[in-house]
Amino acid sequence: MTELGPVAWPPAPIRTERLVLREPEARDRTAAIELLASPEVGTYLGGPRPRDELERTIPGAPGRRPGLFIVDLDGAMIGQVMLTRDTGHLRQAAGRAELGYLFLPRAWGHGYAGEACAAALDWFAGALPGEPVVLATQTANTRSMRLAAKLGFTEEERFEAYGAEQWFGVWSPATPSA
Repeated sequence: MTELGPVAWPPAPIRTERLVLREPEARDRTAAIELLASPEVGTYLGGPRPRDELERTIPGAPGRRPGLFIVDLDGAMIGQVMLTRDTGHLRQAAGRAELGYLFLPRAWGHGYAGEACAAALDWFAGALPGEPVVLATQTANTRSMRLAAKLGFTEEERFEAYGAEQWFGVWSPATPSA
């Protein structure tokens, strides 16, 4: 059993036309720190995390985190996709599988997020047939809103949280992904 339920973890790496979705490795540490410390990445997530804190807290060898895929382009981490059961940060997502994603700014605008998220959702649909996935994003995050629509998420509700309007959507395996 994992955070995703009765799913064997980790799955074999998932390969797309340009990307590999895989488990975290020690070589990803520098990119992970860059990702979490990025002001651009943190814009809709409460701001960047302090680099010195990340240097202290991110281990040299990653632990196993069911549902976390590193997005690898040509042997280097460019982002991550998470499919996890919500841990209570939003009441709307409680107990449901939730999609999250973060990409380095240099990877933005190339379609990598759509490609990686679609592959992760396809894997999820095969691993847990019929189970929906939810996604929350700030409505001000227009890139994330476009990606949610492209992936086939449909709006369930909008609400205020974390000082901003949030969009909450659901994806069903019957809904075609991008």
